[in-house]
Amino acid sequence: MPGSASPVIAVREEVVGPSSCSLYAALGLKSSSLLHFKFAQHISCRSDLSISRHSLKSPNVLLRSPRASETFSVKAVKEDNLQFSCNGIFDRPWKTADTRLALEDGSIWMAKSFGARGTQVGEVVFNTSLTGYQEILTDPSYAGQFVLMTNPHIGNTGVNIDDEESQQCFLAGLVIRNLSICTSNWRCTQSLGDYLAKRNIMGIYDVDTRAITRRLREDGSLIGVLSTEESKSDKELVEMARQWKIVGVDLISDVSCKTPYTWSEKTDLEWEFKNVVDHGEEFHVVAYDFGIKHNILRRLASYGCKITVVPSKWPAAETLEMKPDGVLFSNGPGDPSAVPYAVEIVEDLIGKVPLIGQALGGKTFKMKFGHHGGNHPVGNLRRGCVEISAQNHNYAIDPASLPFGVEVTHINLNDNSCAGLYFPEQKLMSLQYHPEASPGPHDSDQSFVEFIELMKSTKAQ
Repeated sequence: MPGSASPVIAVREEVVGPSSCSLYAALGLKSSSLLHFKFAQHISCRSDLSISRHSLKSPNVLLRSPRASETFSVKAVKEDNLQFSCNGIFDRPWKTADTRLALEDGSIWMAKSFGARGTQVGEVVFNTSLTGYQEILTDPSYAGQFVLMTNPHIGNTGVNIDDEESQQCFLAGLVIRNLSICTSNWRCTQSLGDYLAKRNIMGIYDVDTRAITRRLREDGSLIGVLSTEESKSDKELVEMARQWKIVGVDLISDVSCKTPYTWSEKTDLEWEFKNVVDHGEEFHVVAYDFGIKHNILRRLASYGCKITVVPSKWPAAETLEMKPDGVLFSNGPGDPSAVPYAVEIVEDLIGKVPLIGQALGGKTFKMKFGHHGGNHPVGNLRRGCVEISAQNHNYAIDPASLPFGVEVTHINLNDNSCAGLYFPEQKLMSLQYHPEASPGPHDSDQSFVEFIELMKSTKAQ
């Protein structure tokens, strides 16, 4: 200022909450003074600071670095044109990157955390569904996996108890681009972040999901590690990813029920999407729980089935003692070759009772990046039509391994992989996707009708 040098009062402190008044004391000013702050280094102020909300006139606030707090120099100009300056620390009003996703290829992706904190390992897969993230979170088939949503905006409808596909979340973590800062849905009871935190599931956002998806499509599914722990180095996290294996691991035992139970709940009339035909009789179906989804059971019940759900290792002999009209082998996570007990059960039941299964029949192989989403086109070769289907699997059936008499009924139109089988001699049908479509379109609901007709024709013999 003219005629005098500006007096300098140097302080070094953390200016937070009520202690912000110490800034005034350091400058020799009353807290009621009107100040105009100009920041020598562009920083941000925490929203709970009284000086940033009430005492600043036109503050110049810009982000300079990704750190959560910033050391800064401030020049204060009182109305009488006296100048002062001081040093201090302000926290940013928004969350900054505090999480790393380390992939086994050595890449490190910075992100922001929501839900639980800690360190978790899993296989990274991408899901192309536009809606239904809560059904995806509670699909047991995602056990051991990080689900990356290609739809960029997630969380805007919150969560509710009605949309859950199982009793808990089995996936290892959720990876998204944008986390909605608010929820807007009449059925919402909880935010996505609170929901994941309560279930100890890690989530990250503000990460380049498009770039990660391209990498997965080019290189195939990758093992990754999510971590909010600063004590772990990038090298340690990458090594953890490289050491962890999902191939050959039995993931079904952890997601299956422990004791048998009956299921009678149908699709709610509010959500019923077609006129279900009354077949005039009730069919008893034993459903093997390899990670079954609630809406598979609801659809069967809606078509007049009495359902008994049994654990994944339930002996075939005890199933036959129940005298079922049909047996369903549900969806499930992981490598089919890692559960030989399931193969033995199928072998003991095949030909004795009508069967419907998912990923049932022949030898399997691991796909490059799998099928995950509610928008996969499937060619129905028997009906001569295309169905848009919901899919979630990393393994496919090798058609060359199928025995004589097995008919390939469906193919995935994205890669021509086998998506459905029919073995009339053994009264068996199989699908490589989710006919209940939760989430997803309802094109494949006809598969339940075909299973009903198979049981009906067998019963009439």
